[in-house]
Amino acid sequence: MPPATQSAAAPSHVGIIMDGNGRWAQARGLSRSEGHRAGAGPVRTILKAAHREGVRHLTLYAFSTENWARSDEEVGNLFALLAEYLDSETAELLASGVRLSAMGALDRLPSFARQALSEAMKATAGNDDLTLTLALSYGSRAELAAATRALAEKVKSGALAPEEIDEARLAGQLWSADLPDLDLLIRTGGERRVSNFMLWQLAYAELLFTDTLWPDFGEADFLAALADFQGRRRRFGRAE
Repeated sequence: MPPATQSAAAPSHVGIIMDGNGRWAQARGLSRSEGHRAGAGPVRTILKAAHREGVRHLTLYAFSTENWARSDEEVGNLFALLAEYLDSETAELLASGVRLSAMGALDRLPSFARQALSEAMKATAGNDDLTLTLALSYGSRAELAAATRALAEKVKSGALAPEEIDEARLAGQLWSADLPDLDLLIRTGGERRVSNFMLWQLAYAELLFTDTLWPDFGEADFLAALADFQGRRRRFGRAE
């Protein structure tokens, strides 16, 4: 664990709960699908800014386990938009040194979306400037339950003793096992909750909530969030 510090460096790992697409569309008399489409623009903008500012990992909460309860039409449109985004952006990701990753119950995704995701991840696998992780069909409680089952199976088979289970072993079974813990969590849209997103990984993250709806969240907002992070003193439970 790093020492308590007021860091002038960019956070290594930023997570964003991209909230507000539907309300943004409603306020303009548009469909929810049009709101989701408008939300693709900030993804491009924030990814470029994060890359430029030295962020190493950017994780976007793109589709939660709870989102499956939405209408079939909205869910279908969301995954069609995902496939469209991957088709149009993979070349840029590849050229800019960004590696695409994904985490969640990915087997639940429509086959066309899984295929597009797999192709984009394969194409960018050699990049290492910044890792863009899409949390898809993701819920932190489901992730923790899956990790617990995996460890239980190892204990059952005799490959692991119960006393050997510690924080590191549990973290190693998470869908995010290849990612460092979150440094900064940003939620747009005015809500002040984390909505089952990376509960284990945000244990010591700095939290920033903004009323700005995701389609309106721009580079200046992101840079302000980074500046706010850099001004905070991170003690990790230690005394001053």
